[in-house]
Amino acid sequence: MSRFETDVVIIGGGATGTSILRDCALRGIKAILLEQDDLASGTTGRNHGLLHSGARYAVTDSHSAIECIKENRILKRIAKHCVEETDGLYLTLPEDDIHFQPTFIDACRKAGIEATRLTREEALRLEPNANPSLLGAVRVPDGTLDPFRLCSANMLDAKELGGKVFTHTKVTGLLREQDRVIGVKCFNTRQQQKFEIYAHQVINAAGIWGQGIAEYADLRIKMFPAKGSLLILDYRINNVVLNRCRPPSDADILVPGDTISLIGTTSKHIDYKDINDLHVTSDEVDILLEEGAKLAPIMANSRILRAYAGVRPLVALDDDGSGRDISRGIVLLDHQERDGLEGFVTITGGKLMTSRLMAEWTTDLVAKKLGNTTPCSTHTRLLPGAAAPSAPAKKSASLAKPVYESAVYRHGERAEAFLNSGKGSDTIICECEMVTAGEIHYAIQSLDVHNLVDLRRRTRLGMGPCQGELCAYRAANLFQKYSDANAAHLLVDFLEERWKGAKPILWGDALRESEYSYWIYEALMGGDELPPKKANTTESQENAYVDV
Repeated sequence: MSRFETDVVIIGGGATGTSILRDCALRGIKAILLEQDDLASGTTGRNHGLLHSGARYAVTDSHSAIECIKENRILKRIAKHCVEETDGLYLTLPEDDIHFQPTFIDACRKAGIEATRLTREEALRLEPNANPSLLGAVRVPDGTLDPFRLCSANMLDAKELGGKVFTHTKVTGLLREQDRVIGVKCFNTRQQQKFEIYAHQVINAAGIWGQGIAEYADLRIKMFPAKGSLLILDYRINNVVLNRCRPPSDADILVPGDTISLIGTTSKHIDYKDINDLHVTSDEVDILLEEGAKLAPIMANSRILRAYAGVRPLVALDDDGSGRDISRGIVLLDHQERDGLEGFVTITGGKLMTSRLMAEWTTDLVAKKLGNTTPCSTHTRLLPGAAAPSAPAKKSASLAKPVYESAVYRHGERAEAFLNSGKGSDTIICECEMVTAGEIHYAIQSLDVHNLVDLRRRTRLGMGPCQGELCAYRAANLFQKYSDANAAHLLVDFLEERWKGAKPILWGDALRESEYSYWIYEALMGGDELPPKKANTTESQENAYVDV
């Protein structure tokens, strides 16, 4: 069995886990991150991607609101390529209480959030597709945040500073010596290989899955999973984030995201045993459609691309089984102090917006235990891609303006690594998102991509209106060219994953389009007649760890 040694092991490859890995690397702490699937494949990648101003929490949770606006300003500075500063409008509709508006504005200003009252006419000039029946609106500094890009940038910065990332790797147990955790037992699902990592500190940053990790140490962290469902529209119907100016409820946020818009979210408590088997129900779809159209009536005539759901990690401390002590804030548990178990820390709760702050608190604690006095610098150091290209690539006939701008938009100065990088590199593979062959090659070589689903998270390939129908087979062919992967199996796995999101909204045109795609890939390309997958060789298993 392979064995590794490091200072810190981080369990969980979401926004918090990757932020901790980066923070450790910047302080000179050797760390390895473990993720059971791909980066941002859990809760981090299953939200509406809202760059909160904190306004949503201003009335009910001023502490969270203050945290959000502070992190909002930091992310706009250090992660420019992950952020779009759209601003946000909190609309008061005829069925809402207009008297809530002054309470909302006052709470925002007390939290340090700029909030400006707008008339109906001013709001509609800012966002023409907002409901024209609105009574008034409040403008706040909301925006959008790409969680996939954020995690990828965290990972890239950390790896360049010496951090290591093992994706598609499950933690199967903790290594202990009496009352101390000394490492983790692991299983790589791609290579079908067991291995162990010995470390001075183990950080449980697995989010909703953190309860199971804690149970390996015979500890009790009671999670109350809350499922949130969302819908993706086939094009961008709004350029400003639209919210309802009322206490938070279902389907009251419409977020523009790159080439599409998202409406969310619902909230429903589910059994912990169901966290890996989420389904969007027809009732949830109906609620999202009905309430979303109240924010922007144009949504009633928009095509729905797909539906998906994530699980919020709500935490009950001190063995409170009733749920009355559920925390929606940041929960940092030092298990040495709390449970008498050394070498083990849990960070959970919080939000995508506060992931960098959560990482700072966690790394401060771990650094102190390791005797490391280097201060946090994640709030000042730019993430890879956040700087403008030093010398813009020469725009040739094969590198049209939208392609160049899309590459820089996603990767910032790192786009220089693949723009005009050689013959065929500027060939467009995905027309919806303007992804080129060069960008795909870069993602496979530099961004820890192992299949087409991973590639989607790094480049947005297949996330536009065609949902991969026109670009998936091209990308699969390139994947086989740039790696030892089997293109046919990658393609089928990718299409099966896309099918899961389309299934809840299959009626009318969406159903006909799905049937058309099925006929293409089954009848014309033989997708149902694939040879069995071949097991990886020992050599490839070893190389997987050498290259990390």
